[in-house]
Amino acid sequence: MTEFWLISAPGEKTCQQTWDKMMAATTRSNNLSANHKFNIPDLKVGTLDVLVGLSDELAKLDSFVESVVKKVAQYMADVLEDSRDKVQENLLANGVDLVTYITRFQWDMAKYPIKQSLKNISEIISKQVTQIDNDLKARASAYNNLKGNLQNLERKNAGSLLTRSLADIVKKDDFVLDSEYLITLLVVVPKTAYTDWQKTYETLAEMVVPRSSNLLFEDNDSGLFSVTLFMKAIDDFKHKARENKFTVRDFQYNEEEMKADKEEMTRLSTDKKKQFVSEFIFCLNLYGLPVNFQAMLLQPSKKTMKKLREVLNDLYKHLDSSAAAIIDSAMDIPGLNLSQQEYYPYVYYKIDCNLLDFKV
Repeated sequence: MTEFWLISAPGEKTCQQTWDKMMAATTRSNNLSANHKFNIPDLKVGTLDVLVGLSDELAKLDSFVESVVKKVAQYMADVLEDSRDKVQENLLANGVDLVTYITRFQWDMAKYPIKQSLKNISEIISKQVTQIDNDLKARASAYNNLKGNLQNLERKNAGSLLTRSLADIVKKDDFVLDSEYLITLLVVVPKTAYTDWQKTYETLAEMVVPRSSNLLFEDNDSGLFSVTLFMKAIDDFKHKARENKFTVRDFQYNEEEMKADKEEMTRLSTDKKKQFVSEFIFCLNLYGLPVNFQAMLLQPSKKTMKKLREVLNDLYKHLDSSAAAIIDSAMDIPGLNLSQQEYYPYVYYKIDCNLLDFKV
């Protein structure tokens, strides 16, 4: 299970007593969840009016952060392509896997100074994640351009002999080069017409060099033949070849251009492999009043979720006697933007470490 429940309940005489009570109810007799303390520093929470005023902004920020984190994960999956099974092991936050990061969470005092107001901290997070979103868009655009260029080159080196690049098929010895009068052409001949080609190619035009045709390459449907003739017979030869359903490829042997094409393919392939995404994982922590609330991270199993919810409601129902009525009704809490399914007598926030829609 990659789902965690971040809950917060007011301290008993001490926060440790709150922790011990929750542990006794959820683990010591029934193993409903694996629990971890979630350390949140003493933030400048301000007044309840301030918190209510921030609630809508934080809900929007939470959705935005989650969407960006999922885009980062999806981008990584796109980059890894055939190695998608390695996505989860590469989804790291501060150099560790997401479960470890969450269960051992430490507030970054340097990035999010606790002397700042909650509003200022939320604005810092918003600016940082907006920058990450912009960076991600730029990275994704560069990667997609790179991928598109590579795919275009790969298409040129695959497919039918009628369209594919011939640079990796032919070699220098296949051609008559640097001649003032002679030229070597490359002709695609259907396999069913090999016999016709051998019988007719010398007579398709005047001045075809006898016995100059060689089979250089075959695919499933066709063969690539070379043939040497005098340059002034080119147009006549091409015309007669078309009439006989032989296709003369428009190709000139140029060693420098072919070398440049191969180097470009190698460069693009190498750059594509180097493309990777920097992992940005952010956690937005909920808060409450009074400041002696104990935050606790619970990792339930699928089988125990319902029972765990019952135990937690029973444990904390005294905090809000109207909780059951609120859960069962369509009542909204002004300013808190909570649906009826999400309201419990304790602070509750669901964290899902599975950032991708597919299973890896």
